[in-house]
Amino acid sequence: MQASEQGVGRGTSGRYAVLPRTLIFVTSINPASGGEEMLLLKGAPTKRLWANQYNGIGGHVEAGEDFLVAAQRELVEETGLRTVALSLRGLINIAVHTDADAPSGVAVFVFTGETDERSVHCGSEGGLHWIPVAAVGCLPLVDDLYQLLPLLRQSQTMIYGHYQPDAAGKMIYRFRS
Repeated sequence: MQASEQGVGRGTSGRYAVLPRTLIFVTSINPASGGEEMLLLKGAPTKRLWANQYNGIGGHVEAGEDFLVAAQRELVEETGLRTVALSLRGLINIAVHTDADAPSGVAVFVFTGETDERSVHCGSEGGLHWIPVAAVGCLPLVDDLYQLLPLLRQSQTMIYGHYQPDAAGKMIYRFRS
């Protein structure tokens, strides 16, 4: 199929358009305690979104990348971790704007991975922290992670999510596997 036949661009008013992003959760065994820990990013207090909240690693997918390459690039850029084998574990459709003339949203490709490499570098996004898995749910997380992380931990199947704002603008999270 030709690029011109993809139905994207001019003349596609009313078609749903999404911005692709990656979200990555990496775990590791702490050699000192023997316990499993998850690497999370605590948003800088100056961030417009998710200030002082914990989230996974991730970001935008560039035009020349497939989703795995984008996730690997984001992981290296934000943490310095290079030896993490990532697996696609979830697909989330976030309907941000539901108006009929220009509906748009975000498509999130959720990856998980494990590593023995524990040395990370922090960037401008915030601070990186290895958190004991049992304590993750007690942190100030980005809202959807309270539901998403237990699903990723409990199920080995693909997780599918759909987020859509209610009449008041509050996001409603729905998941299935």
